[in-house]
Amino acid sequence: MLIHGAGFRDNKYLNYWGRIPKTLEKHGATLYYGHQDSWGNIKYNASVLKDNLTKILSETNCERVNIIAHSKGGLDARYMISSLGMADKIASLTTIATPHHGSRTIDLLYKLPKWLYKITAFFTNSFFRMLGDKKPDFYAASRQFSTVNMKTFNEQNPDMPPVYYQSYATVMKNPFSDIFLFWTNLFIWLIEGENDGLVTPESATFTNFKGILRGTTRRGISHADAIDMRRKNFTKKASVNGIADIRDVYIDIVSGLKQMGL
Repeated sequence: MLIHGAGFRDNKYLNYWGRIPKTLEKHGATLYYGHQDSWGNIKYNASVLKDNLTKILSETNCERVNIIAHSKGGLDARYMISSLGMADKIASLTTIATPHHGSRTIDLLYKLPKWLYKITAFFTNSFFRMLGDKKPDFYAASRQFSTVNMKTFNEQNPDMPPVYYQSYATVMKNPFSDIFLFWTNLFIWLIEGENDGLVTPESATFTNFKGILRGTTRRGISHADAIDMRRKNFTKKASVNGIADIRDVYIDIVSGLKQMGL
């Protein structure tokens, strides 16, 4: 099951995961999607994931699934596993650029006047409701990323056996690496240090941390690159020590889980 992050939906013709799904299917994987809201809060989105997963297990007679989650999707998945009693249905959870420990940048934005935050939330919710969200809650969902809230979240949602957990981080090498994330990367870098345009390695580091994905070029790997948003390789040249194609990362993840018997 592939679980998307905030601000996007699982669309049939504009896939959040770029070329990754077709590549995994060519290698024998059977894929399903979370179909949770773009800006639902963690608790609500987790309930949607649980309902969808229950249907999938019933229809396929499969006992457990492996989850790969990007960004906030990792938090939605963790809540589903730990707080909604789905641990026995999950073989593994792989998180990529998930803000497990929150953001000090969000802590600063938290201090903005509530009326300004709520006006932004109103227009954001209205827009995403038109796109298909059933219960968008930008105000609550975005504020859940504070370091204080995530500390509480981690205490209330510990790792649950027998689920195997692993995590990855990504980083841009400079603000020009991804024009769409130029300002956010620069802003977060000034406050917290290196990041992928939205999440720092410090925040993404969690159980069985597999390292920082940096790529083979001067660009690094942005938050968007991590899900193949550009639909192209980082470089035409293969590399032994770096990543030339983000799809290779996902092939390695799935292959590794298979070798573990998951």
